Amino acid sequence: MYLMNALLGFVMPYLAFNLASPTIDKQGGIAYYNPTTKGGSMLMNAGDGYGEPMNVIISGLSSPAVLTLHGAINFARAIGFSEECFGLHLGGYMSADLGDGNGWVNQTIELRQDYGNAGGGTCLESLVGGNHFRIFVQNGTAADSGALFLAVSREEPVTKNHDIVPDGYDIGRDQLVSAAVAGADGINHGIAQDGIVTLLTVTID
Repeated sequence: MYLMNALLGFVMPYLAFNLASPTIDKQGGIAYYNPTTKGGSMLMNAGDGYGEPMNVIISGLSSPAVLTLHGAINFARAIGFSEECFGLHLGGYMSADLGDGNGWVNQTIELRQDYGNAGGGTCLESLVGGNHFRIFVQNGTAADSGALFLAVSREEPVTKNHDIVPDGYDIGRDQLVSAAVAGADGINHGIAQDGIVTLLTVTID
C-alpha cells in the first residue's frame, strides 16, 4: 500500500525557488536539488521558446522502489494513471534540465489518466482528454537526488489537438495530488499558473 504525504507546497514567484538549501533527512538522504541553482530550470522545454511547469516532485526520500521506472508506473496505476494507449507515443518528446549535470534530457515516460481501466483507459484519454504527466529523473553526478520531477497538466480532447485546458497546469497538479493523498509569461499555451510545486514523499508499506 502506498502512503503519500504532501510534505510541502511552496510558491516560487517567477518560477524560481526561494529555498536556501535542499531538504535533507537524518540519514543524509536528500529530497531533491533545486534545478535553478545549478543552471537548470523548473520548466521543461515545450518547443518554440515556451515551457511547461514541472509542478509535482516525488521526493528522493521516497521508498527506493518507487523511484525506479517500474515503481513509478506502479505508483501511477495506484492513483489512476497508466502507460500510453497500446504503449505508443505519438508526437514529440519534451526535455528538461534538472541542474544535475545531464543537461537537457528527454522525458523518461508519459503516463495518462486511465479512467479506471488500466488496460485501455488511456486510449479513451487520448480521445476525450484528461490528466497526464511526464516524468524526468534527477540523477546526474552534479545533483543525484533520485527525485522524480513531474510535469502534470489536464488536456483537451484530440479534436482540440490536446491543448491544455484553461488553468490546466494547476488543475492537473491538484487532481494528481488529491488522488495521491486521499501568470502566463513564458508558459506554453499562454495559460497562467499559480507557481505552486507540490513535494510528495511516497513510501511502500
